[in-house]
Amino acid sequence: MNEPHNLDGCYFRIQRDGKSVTLCFSDLTPEERAEVLSGKDETWLKSLCGHLADVLQALGEQFKLFGED
Repeated sequence: MNEPHNLDGCYFRIQRDGKSVTLCFSDLTPEERAEVLSGKDETWLKSLCGHLADVLQALGEQFKLFGED
């Protein structure tokens, strides 16, 4: 596995290679993400999506990834 980037600030405790580790949502594998999302209600999912969108917006601004208006 690659080193974690810790970009989104949404940490989850998971089992990886027989060890309990804490990783950001964006550093999880697709299978781990599916496990984290399993059983969550609509409000929880909307909150996560909103937070991830805020992080993307902030990264775009920080690194000037947007075109000029």
